[in-house]
Amino acid sequence: MFFTYLRRELRRRRKAALVVASGLALGIALVIVVSSVSSGMEKAQGKVLQSLYGLGTDMTVTKAAAAQSDTSERPRFNFDANEGDAEQSSDRVMVQGFQTLASSTVTKVDSQAGVADSVGGLSLQVVKVNGEFRQGQFQQDEGATAAPGGGGGGGNGGGTGAPQGRVEGGGAEFDVNSYTVYGTDVTKPELGPLTSSKITSGRTFTASETDAKVVVVDTSYAKENKLVLNDTVTIKSVKYKVVGIATPDSGDAAANLYIPLKQAQTLSDSKDKVTTIYVKASDSQQIDSVKSTIQKNISGTTVTTSADLANTVSGSLSTASDLASNVGKWLSIAVLIAAFLVAGLLTSSAVSRRVREFGTLKALGWKSSRVTRQVVGEAIVNGLVGGALGIAVGLAGAFVVTEISPTLQAEVGSSGAAAGPGGGGPGGGGGFGAAREAASSTLDVALSAPVSLNTIAVAVGLAVAGGLIAGAFGGWRASRLRPADALRRVE
Repeated sequence: MFFTYLRRELRRRRKAALVVASGLALGIALVIVVSSVSSGMEKAQGKVLQSLYGLGTDMTVTKAAAAQSDTSERPRFNFDANEGDAEQSSDRVMVQGFQTLASSTVTKVDSQAGVADSVGGLSLQVVKVNGEFRQGQFQQDEGATAAPGGGGGGGNGGGTGAPQGRVEGGGAEFDVNSYTVYGTDVTKPELGPLTSSKITSGRTFTASETDAKVVVVDTSYAKENKLVLNDTVTIKSVKYKVVGIATPDSGDAAANLYIPLKQAQTLSDSKDKVTTIYVKASDSQQIDSVKSTIQKNISGTTVTTSADLANTVSGSLSTASDLASNVGKWLSIAVLIAAFLVAGLLTSSAVSRRVREFGTLKALGWKSSRVTRQVVGEAIVNGLVGGALGIAVGLAGAFVVTEISPTLQAEVGSSGAAAGPGGGGPGGGGGFGAAREAASSTLDVALSAPVSLNTIAVAVGLAVAGGLIAGAFGGWRASRLRPADALRRVE
């Protein structure tokens, strides 16, 4: 009897039911789209951060920032004073940020509670100066001669007998080439800066190549310098064989060249030194506690997590993320409240128009509770219909966003206390996969709007809640009707 009467009443009041369902559908669809876009923002931001610190890394440990001083190391280049035109070349290999940790610190970090694994890396900056000095040519002035002991030549009075003229030409022309090199621990390929890239040609390092003269080249640097597999790259007069070409998953690469850690330490005279320690936590939910443990037990270090670095992301990605999480969230809440109120008022209004019907039913023996259940049942069905429409519209909106895939820009820079010496990024000197590169570059990220099962579940819950709220309004109104009062209003 309940479902028969329910079906008949909903068919008889299709327009009113559609209005209520449409209002709920609008709010639910907006919630789905905003939630999906927010998820897309988080996914895009995750891609940006992964391009900086690599896959599997939860945090990095670097040397604590030292006080700025005017006596900081500066690059110096020495050239021979050769006679005549001669090509000069000089390489300077510098540690990023001039801040290093002892390699033994990696072992200390690895022994801390909550640390699953850790590995050290050495970030280097190589500046190569190449060019030549040109000797000047002496040009004698026309008609200018010098009489020995006389006063001619230039009217100087008391000449010295030297020819009168000038030096023309000469000078110097040098090219300056700067690139980055990262020393990686080849025994632990699952951690470190190279995990932010994929080997698209050749191979990566083997565990036995701890001190081998081999190099993996970033694809952009390889194209720029026309490097292919088995070519050689010279760093500070040492030749390295190209064994692989790496392409970053997104954004910029952590470095132009990757070499074994021991080789990087030798080139930069940094024996048993690292600039960055990449850490993987045992439990991703306990990252903050692991960070606190490392900072407490290992003095003189700065620990930077992905959440810390996320605060430095700016650009249109950050702006859109703020809009989606703040404006979009409150807009969704406002629309849902309005939709629930409208649904409740319309249901209550419909009960007022059905005074004769409910009065007759009560006169026939229907109890107030049965009338209330009937009204609530109709409202819940309207809510479920609105939920189905809202889910369909929301999925369509998320699909459109994903198909369009608008491109957002993300800029990653240092932020206050997180910036280390040199202003290169969190922790300085290569923190989170050499963030000094990203600090001055812009990354383009395609936005998607993935819809999760949790979002669908929330939408269904909102649909039921909307029906219950609307039913509560109407049921309260219906329960107050008395048969005599209702029948008196019948004309």
